[in-house]
Amino acid sequence: MVEDIPYVRYPNVKLGKNAVIEPYVVLGVPPRGSEAGELELVIGDNAVVRTHSVIYAGTTIGDNLSTGSGARIREDNVIGDNASIGTLVALENGHRIGNNVSIHTAAILGEYSVIEDNAFIGPRSLFLNDPHPRCPRYTECLGAPHIKKGAKIGALATIFPGVTVGEGAIVGACAMVTKDVPAGKVVIGSPARVVKDVSELTCMKGFYSRPYEWEG
Repeated sequence: MVEDIPYVRYPNVKLGKNAVIEPYVVLGVPPRGSEAGELELVIGDNAVVRTHSVIYAGTTIGDNLSTGSGARIREDNVIGDNASIGTLVALENGHRIGNNVSIHTAAILGEYSVIEDNAFIGPRSLFLNDPHPRCPRYTECLGAPHIKKGAKIGALATIFPGVTVGEGAIVGACAMVTKDVPAGKVVIGSPARVVKDVSELTCMKGFYSRPYEWEG
């Protein structure tokens, strides 16, 4: 029976109430240079961690986590409540992620991004933090993206190192974002450019007077 297939749980993993952990999941993997159980993994109440997902020790996640199959969450991540981490997402180390954030299928996020509350990260989007291959002063050049509250990143978009996407902004699908995006603006293209305000968008089906009006 599938339900009898176990998952792997290293020492010092703290799971909240009502967690659903599917077969072949691995929880609490020790990062390189640490021993099993040396670092704590904390996952809040009501988590659903789907098959073949891997979550490293040294990470803290709030309530109502949901992962897709094969998601990977590395060490030193702090993730708020109601996070959705999609199938095959690769979340490298050091991110700070707020509440109600959705990171969709096969997105790849390099290290140290900041993603604020209610942000949407589209499928196969790519966050970069390395401006060039390693050099002797490599660490002085690192700079991760910062996605502000309520911003939305379209599918296959690439966010370059050090870029800030402003509050409520929208990045179109396949955009290459090399410069900061002002709050409330829509950007598209390669390199991405501002084309309009989010307030100028219309609902293509006519259901709403404007898109995202339910967000306030």
